[in-house]
Amino acid sequence: MSAEASGPAVAEAPSLEVPKPSGLETGSAAYGLKPLTPNSKYVKLNVGGSLHYTTLRTLTGQDTMLKAMFSGRAEVLTDAGGWVLIDRSGRHFGTILNYLRDGSVPLPESTRELGELLGEARYYLVQGLIEDCQLALQQKRENLSPLCLIPTVTSPREEQQLLASTSKPVVKLLHNRSNNKYSYTSTSDDNLLKNIELFDKLALRFHGRLLFLKDVLGDEICCWSFYGQGRKIAEVCCTSIVYATEKKQTKVEFPEARIFEETLNILIYETPRGPDPALLEATGGAAGGGGAGRGEDEDNREHRVRRIHVRRHITHDERPHGQQIIFKD
Repeated sequence: MSAEASGPAVAEAPSLEVPKPSGLETGSAAYGLKPLTPNSKYVKLNVGGSLHYTTLRTLTGQDTMLKAMFSGRAEVLTDAGGWVLIDRSGRHFGTILNYLRDGSVPLPESTRELGELLGEARYYLVQGLIEDCQLALQQKRENLSPLCLIPTVTSPREEQQLLASTSKPVVKLLHNRSNNKYSYTSTSDDNLLKNIELFDKLALRFHGRLLFLKDVLGDEICCWSFYGQGRKIAEVCCTSIVYATEKKQTKVEFPEARIFEETLNILIYETPRGPDPALLEATGGAAGGGGAGRGEDEDNREHRVRRIHVRRHITHDERPHGQQIIFKD
């Protein structure tokens, strides 16, 4: 009797190029959106070129967009072969179907794939899978939040790539003790360590808002650079040349207050629309008066780099013996 029943069904649709699987009839729920016996009715799905076979029971078992499609509440497009067309990426659709079948699925380990799956679950309104993905993403964020990764620059090209690839303001510390041509003063080593310690403290405090870079290959001994929107905003160089009685010496300074001030100033560049001119002026980021003379002066000011060099040429070695300091420049 099954052969007799299937004969007329094929005869009624002679124009189909692809033969129908057994158990599907013309006018069945897969094509006419009239589910009769969901246990035995199969549906062919073409999701962005990814082909899937499933049952109406799977598609209508939970209150999702797929249930609305295959219970007659929404229009469904089919091709000549009877494949139901869904204009979405098919990469995660298998996971969606498995969740509808079993009520749970193993979630991807990658944060990116988790986000993609969450987007698909939201599109198909699979509430349980949405909640699972959101919980997994929250756990990953909580697990990663204590980490503070600081890249070390190995070449000028790598530095440019790092600056171009981030939307965050950047603080870079260049420290290279071997660049010195002279001997160091007695306090230089301590001050160099203090600069490095301050860099680490700032990185721990602002790592979620700023990108911190270390450079050990540059031409300076100790120099801070501050970048916003891909360009250098300020620079604090911490070296001094001391003229002792018999030989020159290099001194490393520790301008802690100035470094901290420039770090706070660079936070203005967190937003992609650029800094607020009023806030720049209030924090000293835009030097000079406001009112008249704007326009070209403001453009020049916008691209100006604040360079604070604490290089000094001094006539003695600054050891504490009461001598008066004489500055040459």
